Amino acid sequence: METFIVNLTIFVLACFVGYEIITKIPPLLHTPLMSGSNAISGITLVGSLVAAGSGFVALMSIDGFVSVLGFLAVLLATINVVGGFLVTDRMLSMFKKKD
Repeated sequence: METFIVNLTIFVLACFVGYEIITKIPPLLHTPLMSGSNAISGITLVGSLVAAGSGFVALMSIDGFVSVLGFLAVLLATINVVGGFLVTDRMLSMFKKKD
């Protein structure tokens, strides 16, 4: 149980730090930074796959809870990566020559 509380504390602190960092970036830089954050989201996706495959014993056990959280992390990280690539593609298409 102590490990769970430590992990939960790290998660909450990471959410807070991420929110603070994102809100301090000027809106002009959001789109160029999106392409760089896709690499970070890819790393998040790999980590969430590890958490999701950590061992699903029973849904009501800690391992089951970790697997469910891992699945949610995979889902959200995938949405983030795909959305980031779509935004980057749209941004790059603005700079192409018109025929």
